[in-house]
Amino acid sequence: MTVNDCFRYLDAGLPEDIRRLAEAGFIEEAVCLIDRHLQNACLPTALGASLTAHREMLLRRLADFPYTYEEALQHVRERIPDFSEEEFAAFCDAGRIRWTYDRGRKRYFDRFVESLAKTDAGFAKRAQLTLKGAESAQAGTAAESRTDRVIRLIRENGSLAVRIRIRASVCVTEAAFQPGMRVRVHLPIPIACGAQTAVAIESLDPPTGMIAPPDAGQRTVCWEETMSTNHPFSVTYAFTRTAVSLDSLKKGSAEPDTADDPAAFLGEEPPHILFSPYIRSLTAEVTAGESETLEKARRIYDFITENMTYTYMPAYFSLESIAENCARSLTGDCGVFALLFLTMCRAAGIPAAWESGLAAEPDFCGAHDWVRFYAAPFGWLYADPSYGTAAVRCGSESRRQFYFGHVDPYRMAANRAFQVPFTVPKAHWRADPYDNQLGEIETDTRALIYDEYIRTKDVLSAEEL
Repeated sequence: MTVNDCFRYLDAGLPEDIRRLAEAGFIEEAVCLIDRHLQNACLPTALGASLTAHREMLLRRLADFPYTYEEALQHVRERIPDFSEEEFAAFCDAGRIRWTYDRGRKRYFDRFVESLAKTDAGFAKRAQLTLKGAESAQAGTAAESRTDRVIRLIRENGSLAVRIRIRASVCVTEAAFQPGMRVRVHLPIPIACGAQTAVAIESLDPPTGMIAPPDAGQRTVCWEETMSTNHPFSVTYAFTRTAVSLDSLKKGSAEPDTADDPAAFLGEEPPHILFSPYIRSLTAEVTAGESETLEKARRIYDFITENMTYTYMPAYFSLESIAENCARSLTGDCGVFALLFLTMCRAAGIPAAWESGLAAEPDFCGAHDWVRFYAAPFGWLYADPSYGTAAVRCGSESRRQFYFGHVDPYRMAANRAFQVPFTVPKAHWRADPYDNQLGEIETDTRALIYDEYIRTKDVLSAEEL
């Protein structure tokens, strides 16, 4: 068992005294108790793995929550001077400003201002903060008008293909770099699948990168190097992404995607894809009275898109029971919504699979997650609950409906599985133990965290075919 496999045992939980300390933010004391437990030679394997993962999660938790209450209020008032304490409290009560405890005192999420601007057009206007991408709240942007145009073309013509070229890179920060350090570097690259074809790795710099097979669960290019000087690691690639309309599949004018065995995508995958009693009862309630697979999946999609509030999330490294907690809080981001949709589909007996990578638009390139699900006789279909919730925010029911059964072609899939090792596995903790969209770097002795390396990703061209 590798260190990253410890996450599969998170549902073993923590001893009660450690959990009380952890929840109140007494991290140093909780870690000391964990270390004491880990010295017990009779410790059950599952509990030992859970404690090991929780220990690292605790050590990283506060990195995403830097602000005291006073600092958080000042942070938002730098953009909105008249922002009131009552407004701040209302956003907190609605679950839209995340917080955690640090020794019994609340500390607030580092990206809460951006999160509010992404999902609240009024707040964004007051903050004079414009965020790009199809999920953002602002109506009338180039990204959103392009989204509606793409949806129209897919519906009118039955499909749309886009040839996309992207350059991505990672570089160790100067503060973290040491001459002579031995590094292993991973960058995500496109998989080959039914919707994503003609994949070409055009260039690697350095040219010594090892390219994973096209069907890897999480495909990367990996470099191993002893660095005498600091330099970026980069890859340029191209691929064609094709979106096919559900109507075309219903009419039989498009070939269904049946490449993957649906039976392989029905089970639980600890720690986040689990059929807890609550998930089972919620799924039964949402799908009650429906027997058709496609309509059951639609009910689940409707429940998420019509009831959930989008918020930026802390690093997934520090999260427990992602799908179930989303179903409780009714908040999350693209990956959280995707995991809940996937988990509920499987709980309903509907095969569902993870897919993720980048939203790759001409003027925006960002990490994104979505889902495939299987419904005979149409084959594998797509759903993007996050884009569905964005459609609700901007008042577009036709767009919300589109992202059930389809996704737009302006995206790059690097991952077709959740929580799987790379072809060249990591020896130390992954920055994201479940997914890979931004890249990973480790040395001989430890993993680098995100703050210790710089990531870039740019869409060089996107041509509709």
